[in-house]
Amino acid sequence: MPPGKITPPKMKMNRPEAKVQADLIKYLTARNWFVNETHGNWFQSGFPDLYATHPIHGQRWIEVKDPLRKGNRSLFTPAQQEKFPRWACHRIGIWVLKGATESEYGKLFNPPNWMVYLR
Repeated sequence: MPPGKITPPKMKMNRPEAKVQADLIKYLTARNWFVNETHGNWFQSGFPDLYATHPIHGQRWIEVKDPLRKGNRSLFTPAQQEKFPRWACHRIGIWVLKGATESEYGKLFNPPNWMVYLR
């Protein structure tokens, strides 16, 4: 590996949401959003996957989920289950998006939707 090249951790690249997240970043960037990925390391445990800002629409924390996910497991990690409600109490919104589509994009212009996905 050449010096200075950073390879994302394999765990993150193998997540089912990795492709959805990459597509979503391209989709948002094409619409003038500046998008930062969180790293998912120990220091950012419980953080949403993306932080996006737009000069007109402001900022959004975005949690990316696999649209094909099935089962009864919680949609959020234990750290997210702890932090998301606390963030909401401080008026920090979190939007769950499941794809790079116009209907998913439209969710960013509605109230934060993370509570819809609680089990």
